[in-house]
Amino acid sequence: MSELNTEELIDELYEMVEKAWSLPLSHGRAVLDGEEVKQILDEIRSSLPQEIRQARAICTDRAQIIADAKREAETVVRVAEERAKAMVNQDEIVKQAQQKANDMLSQAQAKFREMRKASNDYIDDLMKRTDDGLAANLAELRQTRQNIKASQRSGQN
Repeated sequence: MSELNTEELIDELYEMVEKAWSLPLSHGRAVLDGEEVKQILDEIRSSLPQEIRQARAICTDRAQIIADAKREAETVVRVAEERAKAMVNQDEIVKQAQQKANDMLSQAQAKFREMRKASNDYIDDLMKRTDDGLAANLAELRQTRQNIKASQRSGQN
């Protein structure tokens, strides 16, 4: 017989049983060619281990493919989680930097206002003292001038 797969060999056995001679009054018993049946059964026996090995190999391959896919999926998920954490951390760093920059700007503006007020107060005080000094010098200058005029009048008389 040629190389047939197990199903084909079983189908061949069924055909043999269907074509076999039925014995009268034997409740469905039939006469078969014992050698031919043994030959088919031997072929089934020899083909089963090969098919079982193939089925096991397929199952092993399937299990390996599933395991590889699961590992790859876990890697993708882990990488995505790490990227998400990095993005969240980066976003948090940006927010903290923004807050720190805003705080520094507020402090700088407050310091600027304080320094401007202090410089305006200093300039105002300096100008007041200058004004007072100039007023005192002007008064002294006027007094000296009047004294000079008074001494000239008394010297002419």
